[in-house]
Amino acid sequence: MHPLGSSVRGVMAWLRRGRAAGLVVIALLVTLRILDPTVVSSLRFSAFDLFQQMSPREYAPAPVAIIDIDDPSIEELGQWPWPRTLVAEMVTRAAEAGAVAIGFDVIFAEPDRLSPDLLAADNAAIPDDIRSVLSTLPSNDATLAAAMARTRVVVGQTSVRSARTGIERPRPPAPVPHAIIGEDPAPFLMSFPDLLENLEELEAAALGRGVFTTRPDPDGTYRRVPLVMSVDGAIRLGLAPELLRVATGQDAFAIRTNEAGIDAVIVAGQAIETGPDGTVWPHFTPHVPARYISAADLINGRMDAGRLQGQIALVGTSAIGLEDFRPIPLGFSLAGVEIHAQVLEGILLDTMLNRPNYAIAIELVVLACLGVLVVTLVPILAGRWVIIGGLMVLSAYGAFTWWLFEARATLLDPTWPILCTLAMLMLMSTANYLREEQERARIRSAFGQYVSPDLVAQLQDEPEMLTLGGERRELTILFSDVRGFTTLAESFKDDPAGLTQLINRFLSVLSDAILDEGGTIDKFMGDAVMAFWNAPLDHEGHAKAACHAALRMQADIATLNKIRAEEDGRGVEPIDVGIGLNTGECTVGNMGSDTRFDYTALGDAVNLASRLEGQSKAFGFPIIVGPSTAEAVEDAFALLRIDRIRVKGKLEPVEVSALIGGEDMRVSPEFEALRQANDALRSTYLAQDWSAAKDALQQLEAAAASAGIDATEYIALYRGRVESFMAHPPGADWDGVTVAETK
Repeated sequence: MHPLGSSVRGVMAWLRRGRAAGLVVIALLVTLRILDPTVVSSLRFSAFDLFQQMSPREYAPAPVAIIDIDDPSIEELGQWPWPRTLVAEMVTRAAEAGAVAIGFDVIFAEPDRLSPDLLAADNAAIPDDIRSVLSTLPSNDATLAAAMARTRVVVGQTSVRSARTGIERPRPPAPVPHAIIGEDPAPFLMSFPDLLENLEELEAAALGRGVFTTRPDPDGTYRRVPLVMSVDGAIRLGLAPELLRVATGQDAFAIRTNEAGIDAVIVAGQAIETGPDGTVWPHFTPHVPARYISAADLINGRMDAGRLQGQIALVGTSAIGLEDFRPIPLGFSLAGVEIHAQVLEGILLDTMLNRPNYAIAIELVVLACLGVLVVTLVPILAGRWVIIGGLMVLSAYGAFTWWLFEARATLLDPTWPILCTLAMLMLMSTANYLREEQERARIRSAFGQYVSPDLVAQLQDEPEMLTLGGERRELTILFSDVRGFTTLAESFKDDPAGLTQLINRFLSVLSDAILDEGGTIDKFMGDAVMAFWNAPLDHEGHAKAACHAALRMQADIATLNKIRAEEDGRGVEPIDVGIGLNTGECTVGNMGSDTRFDYTALGDAVNLASRLEGQSKAFGFPIIVGPSTAEAVEDAFALLRIDRIRVKGKLEPVEVSALIGGEDMRVSPEFEALRQANDALRSTYLAQDWSAAKDALQQLEAAAASAGIDATEYIALYRGRVESFMAHPPGADWDGVTVAETK
């Protein structure tokens, strides 16, 4: 065999059992992760949020403080915006208290309307001499600019989502010195078309300008903060890194890139790892009041001595009315200024979470490997091993991502690989199930209607035990039919649906008895049932099993009649079922055409069983058994040998017996007396001793009454025969055989 052909056949064999479809699904899932629609990213973000909620960063003191324009400060010093002279005093006092640098998470884009010259210009009622004096005083903005110039200050700027049209920019954005290590970072950066800046004199007085814009994820949560971004084509630092640059006296920063995007932003000699778009993932702490200094306490001298010594200060607001709150991963909102403070702490304390550029590559490789593992192993493993192995592998990966977060502060997505692997497990398991179900359906289609569920399960588990097609087997066959069905049906002439319901009900009772004893239902014929034992699977003691089923059928029908009478509350036509049993060689198998076949039994033994059922009415006993069946079960059941008959369609006579009860009845004294009386009747009858036969009938009648057996019709049958033969003797050549006139 050519090696290439063998390899191709091997691959094709491997691709069967649903593996080809599984590989296609893996490719689709990988593609979906690369496209990263909102539903995929939301799952990932939810996992990262859960990690932070389970293990938030513990607050550790860092040289970072927030000068808070809080509600008490606004209540004490007046509504915001304050006069710039008050802000200048705040800057001066912070510098005097030892603040290394001050950054503003607020913007001063318009002139202060409370400046002396503007007050004079806006208020016509002011006397000219006062107006003249006011116009010579420095503006509040100049006062603030002077205060800023005396210390290290970073003014805040904000980007806007769309370029301002119809408004001429007073000046281009001030350039920020930077170096690029690697490829151009511009294609990867968050990009904004325009920038909202402070007054020119404030911008000029400040040593730095930081963009405090942050952009939420699609669900509105602020998880990432850009350290660097592109605004109106210029690269700008965020507020926190710019404040760090100014505080450390650095003149420039650097951006390091690789093929995947931005790798790090280098500020003050420190390489701060970022995502490909220049963002960082702060490891948030809950709100910590120790970070905050009330602006009113600072301005009015109530701040603890040394509180700002050596601190990098951020000026912002937590006042409820100013609405500067942002949802964070911990499940609540923080003031925007505290988010910037936590970013600065993360840089200084090296507690920033790390989402490396290669994380998506790892996640895709994990997804592909787990998918291929599922596609390879699920078709050949038992279901319990699939479940156990799948849970172990996925739990291990989930635990690994948690360990990376807890021990290495690294974010690796647990959700998409795990969910996709679970989906693959379900898909491949479903494919396995459907494939196995097809095999099971083949067996069920042949046997599910006929044999007990336990036998079907055994055939499904061991299909090699099944021999399709005709085969010779010794079977015990059962036929049952409802006596007086016409009369029963007439009682439902105004309720045909009720008749159908009743038929289904009693056929279910009969079927349960057959199937519970391991029988095979051959067919339903209106109100009649045909069943057999010892096929398709071997059944040792099949004749006894059939007798047990017949007795149970009679008992269950009696129970059903009682229930029907109680339900109806009036007299109901009882169901009376006759049963014939016979054992013998038969041909059994799937028989029919290429498109329609049934699993059935054929043979002389089947025909005799059908004829015996028909004789149950004539003899008055509900269960009539053939000679082979009687011989096989006489040691375990109460049997009465009742006649030798020649049924229609057969030349040879057979001895038939009535099945009266089980082992308990067989060993009872009452049944023994009944059996002896019946044997006496049969012997005197065959000897044509009609007088003795009449006496035997009287003894039989008494024994039947004592045993509680209804033998009325049987005794009447023989009494009629004896009286007829007394009047017209059968002759010396009479063999005692009765010819059955009906089927």
